[in-house]
Amino acid sequence: MSAEAPGTTLRQLLAAVGGHFMDLVAGSLDAAVGGLAIVDPDDELDSYPQELILVIGVRGREAIRYLRAAARKGATAVAVKAGADGSVAELRAAAEEAGIALLVVRPRVRWDQLESVAREVVDGAVLAATVRTDEDSGDLFALAQSVAVLTAGNVTIEDAENRVLAYSRSDDDVDELRRLSILQWQGPKAYMALLREWGVFQRLRSDEDVVHIEERPELGIRRRLAAGIRAGRQHLGTIWVQEGGQPFTEQAEQVLLGAARVAAVHLLRRRGSPGVRSREDLLTGLISGRISAELVAEQLDLNPATSAIVMAFATRADTRDQAEHELHRVELSKVVSIHLTTYRRGALVGALGSRIYAVLPDVSPVAPEPALIALAETIVAVLRRRAGIRVQVGVGSPVRALDAIATSRSEADRVLAAMAHTPDRDVGTIANLRAEVLLSEMLGLLEANTQLRDPVVAALVEHDRTYGTELARSLLAYLDAMGDVRAAAAALHVHPNTLRYRIRRASAVSGIDLADRAERLVCHLQLLLALRAD
Repeated sequence: MSAEAPGTTLRQLLAAVGGHFMDLVAGSLDAAVGGLAIVDPDDELDSYPQELILVIGVRGREAIRYLRAAARKGATAVAVKAGADGSVAELRAAAEEAGIALLVVRPRVRWDQLESVAREVVDGAVLAATVRTDEDSGDLFALAQSVAVLTAGNVTIEDAENRVLAYSRSDDDVDELRRLSILQWQGPKAYMALLREWGVFQRLRSDEDVVHIEERPELGIRRRLAAGIRAGRQHLGTIWVQEGGQPFTEQAEQVLLGAARVAAVHLLRRRGSPGVRSREDLLTGLISGRISAELVAEQLDLNPATSAIVMAFATRADTRDQAEHELHRVELSKVVSIHLTTYRRGALVGALGSRIYAVLPDVSPVAPEPALIALAETIVAVLRRRAGIRVQVGVGSPVRALDAIATSRSEADRVLAAMAHTPDRDVGTIANLRAEVLLSEMLGLLEANTQLRDPVVAALVEHDRTYGTELARSLLAYLDAMGDVRAAAAALHVHPNTLRYRIRRASAVSGIDLADRAERLVCHLQLLLALRAD
């Protein structure tokens, strides 16, 4: 009954399911969980390396022998229900003695509910060793959490029958409706009847507008926003956002509309709809040339001759932890998807290599729209403020048809490559970074062709390393300032006379003739390359 799955931790599992299902009473939150198994009294225990075992059919003290047996078989944790005999302390002691984590399941939780959500979380885990770039049902939890962060609310995603598919981690400000919906895996019947009476469901099924449901203190219900998940005229489900301890963010409604469009693809794929490709698959196929522009246009109901533009997003995180890097990339992808599908219904977002790309159709064919640049800046600010992720965005020029999208992607990549050396810039286009892009590419050619390197400059850099001097950096500042000693000295925070001495010393050490414009130009480029790499 076990399931192989990418790894997660008890901390991540409990964060995903919230405090509605179970509590950790023994063991570490950082314990690794690589799979899930169910054991009942009639089972003969197998091997369960790093798995979470749900011990069903017994409670309290009766579960202790299964707990010990699971520990001997390599399990990471067991989940049991406490009996009416006050046995939690004995269960905890047994778990600590056996060296296994213990989760006590809430009395009203059904085992099939717990298995479903736990398996979804474990199987949907995203780690460095197994990065899933495809959009599937497991990503609904990640989508719910991203929407929760961007709206400052508590999110639930339901199918067309109002069955709960995924939800965000909850804060302490959840109302009884949300608690019961998650425990029962669908909205309470009495409240569903009220929503029908108020016409909420009719509005969710008939249009794309966000529906406001006001607070009902007498019913213990907080304010909510809701958006229908649709594919054409077909209603697939609903995203609900309950207001928590703080008001909704200003962009909450726009975020909700974008998230509903992203969720539609998840739900269609969950149903196994024939011929439905994920937006990420369409994106990577289009920009890599693997999928034709005609097929993409057909899937998204676009005109192949529509104008389009590519945006490339790169994280600039100062981390060597691959798992953390991948988590940043997944968070970036979700935030970009939600914002850009709000801006353009047909927007495609996905990962290719270490970057996140977006293709936006039906844009101005002349130049990147100011509103699009402003949106890119908003995305950068949101990620920095809410997730602590440093992001840069390269924007290509618009092309007049989807089959020319490779040109826009190439420009977006070139802009991002140049921006790697301009850390203070968040968003760039080929128009406002053309000189930096060309310079970066020229330096790339110099770097790739060792026969073009000037040994004189290399000797100057080596002199600095050997003697601890600043001759190369001082000479570069002097050339950057076009020979203005005072400006260069101010940039270096040294006295002008100190800089004059360094320039004379640099010329003496290297033999560079600064009066020769050709030597001066070559030296400038070579210093830029040497000190950029340094």
